[in-house]
Amino acid sequence: MEWIGAGSLLAWVWLLLGQGFFWRTDVRLPDRRDPERWPSVGVVVPARDEAAVLPDSLPSLLGQKYPGRAEVFLVDDGSTDGTGALARRLAAARGGLPLTVSAPGEPEPGWTGKLWAVRHGIALARERVAPEYLLLTDADIAHEPDSLRELVAAARSAELDLVSQMARLRVVTFWERLIVPAFVYFFGQLYPFRWVNRPGARTAAAAGGCVLLRREAAERAGIPEAIRHAVIDDVTLARAVKRGGGRIWLGLADRVDSVRPYPRPGALWRMVSRSAYAQLRHRPLLLLGTVLGLVLVYLAPPVALAAGLAGGGPVLAALGGAAWAVMSGTYLPMLRYYGQPLWAAPLLPFTALLYLLMTVDSAVQHYRGRGAAWKGRTYPAP
Repeated sequence: MEWIGAGSLLAWVWLLLGQGFFWRTDVRLPDRRDPERWPSVGVVVPARDEAAVLPDSLPSLLGQKYPGRAEVFLVDDGSTDGTGALARRLAAARGGLPLTVSAPGEPEPGWTGKLWAVRHGIALARERVAPEYLLLTDADIAHEPDSLRELVAAARSAELDLVSQMARLRVVTFWERLIVPAFVYFFGQLYPFRWVNRPGARTAAAAGGCVLLRREAAERAGIPEAIRHAVIDDVTLARAVKRGGGRIWLGLADRVDSVRPYPRPGALWRMVSRSAYAQLRHRPLLLLGTVLGLVLVYLAPPVALAAGLAGGGPVLAALGGAAWAVMSGTYLPMLRYYGQPLWAAPLLPFTALLYLLMTVDSAVQHYRGRGAAWKGRTYPAP
């Protein structure tokens, strides 16, 4: 048993020092200055049954204080709750940036609904605005009034083809507090932001809620046609742009927030499980390795500590306690970023167990033919 405790501690020493300092939360928009000329921007918002959140998000886009030309294109992806009509009413009452609401119909075979909507929105933006940049943002994302200005200034100043911010997700209910900060923590562990932002590194990722993309880079990478089947569209988008020679940047947001509530654990479970197995490329061996890794890294430390204190010996207890302490220490910055109590850090093994179960459930649903199900649609593995 001691070798398991030692392996877990060594894993955490490596994660602490060798995984791109993923646990730090200081990767924010790079230094920026206002450009001499503000480029035109087309803001594309794919939306499917988003009437519940649209009043909290769409006005923030229409109210952007952007010095250049910008227009918003909301693409209604087969909504049944009046999303499109509500968007028009909000624009009429709020004013601000021009809004076009369109509905492209059901996606063609081989396309996910979101990317079909994005394709239509980009085409409209090219026709109406001829944009130099595209802001791809989800319908549940609220932006501070200077968000677009800051994104464009960062892209221009650092000569970036893609700038993406991980929106600050809502943490109000018990389950949101337990699961949401860990979601961002695990994402950063899988895609360390510093590695993503290094031009020569292979790691590529983006956060789909807020992506500013240079139109020329999108065309060079064949976006969105080249990624039309992707369930995890944000990471696939970033890979395509980086593979095409583009410079990308990903960091945490200060002025971009998700307004979507997850009041019950089932909603959070579906959010994670719908794409977890797709993240593993639908490969059973990767699933097995992930499960074993989660057990060794997150579950073994508290088990080793408990077993050591119960009679397994002081060495085992020390190894388990040290690994658990390092784990908890790496989680503190994320809890602080989300304004959560720091005493919650030792609960991370329990949250990791939930993510392990969500990942296994994602695989089970895939083999039952219900994988990647979202808002009434189910997508097969590409």
